[in-house]
Amino acid sequence: MERKSGYCLSVIMLVFGVVFLHCLVMTSFAASVTYDHRALVIDGKRRVLISGSIHYPRSTPDMWPDLIQKSKDGGLDVIETYVFWNLHEPVRNLYDFEGRKDLINFVKLVEKAGLFVHIRIGPYVCAEWNYGGFPLWLHFIPGIEFRTDNEPFKAEMKRFTTKIVDMIKQENLFASQGGPVILSQIENEYGNGDIESRYGPRAKPYVNWAASMATTLDTGVPWVMCQQPDAPPSVINTCNGFYCDQFKQNSDKTPKMWTENWTGWFLSFGGPVPYRPVEDIAFAVARFFQRGGTFQNYYMYHGGTNFGRTSGGPFIATSYDYDAPLDEYGLIRQPKWGHLKDLHKAIKLCEAAMVATDPNITSLGSTIEASVYKTDSQCAAFLANTATQSDAAVSFNGNSYHLPPWSVSILPDCKNVAFNTAKINSVSTISTFVTQSSEADASGASLSGWTSVNEPVGISSENAFTRMGLVEQINITADKSDYLWYSLSVNIKNDEPFLQDGSATVLHVKTLGHVLHAFINGKLSGNGNK
Repeated sequence: MERKSGYCLSVIMLVFGVVFLHCLVMTSFAASVTYDHRALVIDGKRRVLISGSIHYPRSTPDMWPDLIQKSKDGGLDVIETYVFWNLHEPVRNLYDFEGRKDLINFVKLVEKAGLFVHIRIGPYVCAEWNYGGFPLWLHFIPGIEFRTDNEPFKAEMKRFTTKIVDMIKQENLFASQGGPVILSQIENEYGNGDIESRYGPRAKPYVNWAASMATTLDTGVPWVMCQQPDAPPSVINTCNGFYCDQFKQNSDKTPKMWTENWTGWFLSFGGPVPYRPVEDIAFAVARFFQRGGTFQNYYMYHGGTNFGRTSGGPFIATSYDYDAPLDEYGLIRQPKWGHLKDLHKAIKLCEAAMVATDPNITSLGSTIEASVYKTDSQCAAFLANTATQSDAAVSFNGNSYHLPPWSVSILPDCKNVAFNTAKINSVSTISTFVTQSSEADASGASLSGWTSVNEPVGISSENAFTRMGLVEQINITADKSDYLWYSLSVNIKNDEPFLQDGSATVLHVKTLGHVLHAFINGKLSGNGNK
């Protein structure tokens, strides 16, 4: 329904009581979202928030409601997603938000489930996504330099960011409008490692500009910059990593937030399948909240699939499973999902005490640490054993506690242990595999639904051209293919010396390409990986 005052007014004359109530309901859910040094503040109340990343284009719209519900059942408060520029604007000024690209529908489904949303616009997102999310046409704008104090780039970045913000505003999806979006992100890990330093003196002005550009879009919700130690005071600097308990904000006026807790890792072609034990994840989360954190996000909660050619390089597989609590197909992965659900319940029991005060952190031994959140009426405690091999017996508050190695015990009343990160009570899932014949029927089609295609080796004549040396691949292929064929004809006589003495012939190719396949007379002769 369009929210037009004239609509409500014209109907009020007929059914005043019903429509007045309806209009009141539509406008009564607007929330104020601010923050202080302890937490995000929603409608004047500090919150402890558990979040999880689900990237809408890495699953299908039919999957979205189930993924969101399983996230809610697992104890999440927030769903976090990137926005992928090259997905939505493959051609300059021509936008696509259909099917798996329907960001607005995804956000509305999260809202329907009663969860909050964190929109990470970027628009550079990395995310192991092709070109980091930048559309190819951006590469060809004259004078452009990405992610620095460059006017052509800033103009395009502002235009796309404004486009996304305006779309969310038009659907009244920001919390300030009554919607679920409580956070937005600009840029992505720009201050991580030596990325920013490589841009020299033009980096800091760009960071300041990006923050100013975002905050002046008037969303009514806070903006964050992850991994940005020099983030301006108008935005919140947040942590990404396997552990963020030692993270320090760059301002005493911002809360301690963790935007990416890596539940596993991305899969590379030919590499091992990544795995992170849930005991370690739970330990990291509990330690973060023990030491003052109040917003934590799993990256990923559901990883999904890199459809088409969306996976980035080098050698990122189509599976983006990430060893997440919900696997690539949206199935619950146990005991990871269940153990984290139990953890979330225990943390929520501590929320009232946690948001009321800062933790009092004390050492009870070389590897033992206690954190207490205490007011006149509330008390919650965390007991950590950071030793990797040794159990510990701890005396705390007049009671004795046993702490397994690399674990945190959560005491919502400062007395009774509600949860220990190393003790799994959730059921485990044992995978079973069903085999199916791949025999073909009389027509040649596979009975399993799979078909195979033999790709011809070499250059097709209609697309061939002659050029000295190697060419810039992305300019030639327009990112439509990962492969570019080069052909060289050499006549080798039978009396060539290298044929007589059996010595090897080495082909030297100087290129930034990730992999090279060499064919001789149409047959594969060798491979080279960067």
